[in-house]
Amino acid sequence: MLELRENRRHGAIVWIAVSSVVYNALLAVINAHVMPLGFSHVALAEISILLAALLVILRRGLHQEDVGLTGFLLFTLVIAGVMSGLMAKPYIDYFRNILIVFCFATLGTWSNRATVKAAFMLSLAIVMAVLVCEMVSLPLYAGIFKPGYYFETTRGLKSPEWDTTGLFGNALGFKGRLSFGLIGHRASSLFLEQVSLSNFSGVMMMYTLFFWDEMKRGAKLLLVACIALMLLTTASRTMLTFAAVCCVGYFVFPRLPKLTSLLTMPLILLAATVVYLVKPDATGDNLSGRIVLTMRYVYEMDLFGMLGFYADKASFFADSGYVYIVYGGTIFGLIAFWLFVSLFPAGETPAQRRLAQALPIFLFFNLMIGATPVFTAKIAGLLWLLVGHARHQTAPRPMPVPASAIAALPRESLS
Repeated sequence: MLELRENRRHGAIVWIAVSSVVYNALLAVINAHVMPLGFSHVALAEISILLAALLVILRRGLHQEDVGLTGFLLFTLVIAGVMSGLMAKPYIDYFRNILIVFCFATLGTWSNRATVKAAFMLSLAIVMAVLVCEMVSLPLYAGIFKPGYYFETTRGLKSPEWDTTGLFGNALGFKGRLSFGLIGHRASSLFLEQVSLSNFSGVMMMYTLFFWDEMKRGAKLLLVACIALMLLTTASRTMLTFAAVCCVGYFVFPRLPKLTSLLTMPLILLAATVVYLVKPDATGDNLSGRIVLTMRYVYEMDLFGMLGFYADKASFFADSGYVYIVYGGTIFGLIAFWLFVSLFPAGETPAQRRLAQALPIFLFFNLMIGATPVFTAKIAGLLWLLVGHARHQTAPRPMPVPASAIAALPRESLS
């Protein structure tokens, strides 16, 4: 009976996770060939995915093991309520981000190996198929998805007038931007913009880091090749750095105490402060310029901003994640997020410790040069599914077995 539970994929969880990755692309196809869409359609699609996740969770029920996750969600909800009162209007943007974390991490705690691997491999297969299409025939890719038009109708972001590719403007790159020359722009694949594709490669790195010891050689080669192709075509400096960290971390992370993860955010902020003091005038779309910009905003925050009085300004800091979280969820929200990211992952086995140390590096380094990309469902979905699964890998919670499957078992296996 236990073996049946452990080997059986949970189809609903797989499809919810995959839907979180592909929904944007499906909406883009509808927008390009059926009817124009708006931001409300994007929001409705994401809400539908979260509702499906919540239905699965409520069907299973919340248990004692979910206290940390549920407490984090409720704490964020209280903050959202207080901030809504301060602003005299509903403000739930940051709460929605944490709801995504809660839903997928909880689904992960119910997911066995087969479920998690199916969700990741199916998502990777679709992303790579679209990436190959983008590399081989850019006109075909742009004709199918029309990324520039999609972001114009749903986000109000117009492409440059001189652009004839049909791509999202930020994917076009600019002179002097890091590039490996494989394609003439920064690849976007299924995500239609380059930042999410590069962050998806980071999520795949953590998946590879966690499962590496139990993978066969062919699977290892395939995953490394896919990650390398995403890195080379997006030319993401952040994820190239994270890839080097993961390579070293495979050997180092298992030797570190679990609580070392608590030092990650303070150390990143300390290093960023040094960069800010050494190069206070750094500007531009480069690592030092982005870090200095974020730290300048951090040091300009006042007490009212830290306590949630400027929540309506949070959306203006999409490239400065720490400021976005503080303005969107108060300084207490940032502290809660730091503690949750650092303490929620399990740290008993070497694989768990690798993931537990890589996760805060990925998130808190990313928050230095961005914000919303690490919270969006298309990235956060698979990431937190993996983290939730890793937390319960030593004692996974059994999934219910259908009556038809039980009836098919030999009588002796039921005794």
